[in-house]
Amino acid sequence: MKTQVLVKRELFGSEIKQQSKTGFFSATDLARVGNKWRITRDLSVFNLSVFLKSKSTTEFIEELNHKYDIVLSTGRGRNAQTWVHPLLFIDIALAINPKLKIEVYEWLFDNLLRFRNDSGDSYKEMSAAIWQRFQNKREFPKYITRVANYIRESCGVADWNNANEAQLKLRDKIHDSIKTLTNVLTNTDQAVRLGVKENVKSLD
Repeated sequence: MKTQVLVKRELFGSEIKQQSKTGFFSATDLARVGNKWRITRDLSVFNLSVFLKSKSTTEFIEELNHKYDIVLSTGRGRNAQTWVHPLLFIDIALAINPKLKIEVYEWLFDNLLRFRNDSGDSYKEMSAAIWQRFQNKREFPKYITRVANYIRESCGVADWNNANEAQLKLRDKIHDSIKTLTNVLTNTDQAVRLGVKENVKSLD
């Protein structure tokens, strides 16, 4: 899936954004969450800008750039975000507090982004299969929106940007099932219903 989506990850009860396409994390969010933690423990405020300009960090960024291209992206304006490569994100987390580093390592090894992207691809395949069967093409946009909402509700999700790994994996399975059933059944409503039912246990 090529569309950039901002994934919201939880860290110590707060949200950290991650770009689905690049995998970059918001260092701005991390600094905010980290400082919240530091302040409650009477520690000095962590300054992200100063940290990024320090000699050791600029040398590290230089090395990362050689291997991964651009690893740091800073926006402009009042609400601008600083986006960083996961390895630089870990370095920032360690500077704020070693405990944050453990959390970030766990993020790097989970499958959230992979399942999100797989689900995006499978959605396109499912939609294409339904399109082939759908009679009234003019009504298709409304119909596929209803299907998408039905799948989202069946997965117990209010907003896909806040979905967990299991919910994204379930969505991917449902998309694949509906695609397969649509190729067999002429009734798309039935294909959608059965595709959801065979994957969501609560509907049994």
